[in-house]
Amino acid sequence: MIKGTLRIVFTGEDLARVRIASRLDIMWEMVLSLHTLQRPGGTGAMSGWRRQVRADLAEAGLLTPVREKLVPLAPIKAYFPDFLTPYESTNGFQQGLDVLADTPSARVRHELDQLRPHAPVPATLDDLARGSRHAIRDLARLSERYCQVAFGSRRTAMEHTLGRERARLARLLTDQGVDTMLAGLGPSIRWRPPVLETDYATGRYEIHLRGRGLTLIPSYFGRFTPVAMADPSLPPVLVFPTPHGTPEPGPGPGPDPLPDLLGATRARILRCIAATTGCTTSELARRTGASLSSASAHAQVLQRAGLITSTRHANMVIHQLTRLGGDLIHRQQ
Repeated sequence: MIKGTLRIVFTGEDLARVRIASRLDIMWEMVLSLHTLQRPGGTGAMSGWRRQVRADLAEAGLLTPVREKLVPLAPIKAYFPDFLTPYESTNGFQQGLDVLADTPSARVRHELDQLRPHAPVPATLDDLARGSRHAIRDLARLSERYCQVAFGSRRTAMEHTLGRERARLARLLTDQGVDTMLAGLGPSIRWRPPVLETDYATGRYEIHLRGRGLTLIPSYFGRFTPVAMADPSLPPVLVFPTPHGTPEPGPGPGPDPLPDLLGATRARILRCIAATTGCTTSELARRTGASLSSASAHAQVLQRAGLITSTRHANMVIHQLTRLGGDLIHRQQ
């Protein structure tokens, strides 16, 4: 197979409008996990997930619907419809689902017509291909149920892995600038100003940003080459693989003593920071379920106690574990 190339052409205005997705984008993870689900068994990092999720889908009565109505929409190394990954999902899973359910019928018909040269569209998708409103809403409901089953046991690992990557990129951006950050996106991505070039699965493709900026979306299930929207008129995104690091440190056997020492929320925040090489206050709030003001207040207490450092970069604060904080967690495990 001839390896493809994606070229993203920046202007000076685009460099000022590069943003890093602030949360896990479930709609992109759905499509890329469907790619993983279709791959043969083997002994790779995702083989255990494939076995487990197939069993879980079967138990939930979803295996056949997923095979008949979701998998055909996401062929490996080929075009898939953009309506599956609405840009609004960068603001949360529910927003993405709502936009998917409201996709105009004409757009669904058009994008499924685009899919046909790349992969067969089975009869199970006939209603969807005709743009049936009922079929579109059913697809959104099936997408939601699939994600609940497929990511349920792995959601924490996904959040922490992507949180580490977002924090890494944020530090590069604030400490060394956008050029260094773009050059550090991964081994398959090359920054040659004013062009960001990357290996690509579907031939040669070029996107001219023309002042719209670019949203960078690190992905847990994106295991190979980066992905972008097929329609160049849509908001530009680059979804790229994230290295899977070590899991979040947790308590050893027996009750965890940290909550008794620090309080439950403060202990969660400290362990959350320990799981990363740097974590923003908004990420702490999202991962621990605390409000933004509460996460900030708890982080200030941990900082005054010498367990973390808190450094302001532009409009955000990045928290990192100190040696004392690391020693405390180590002694409690």
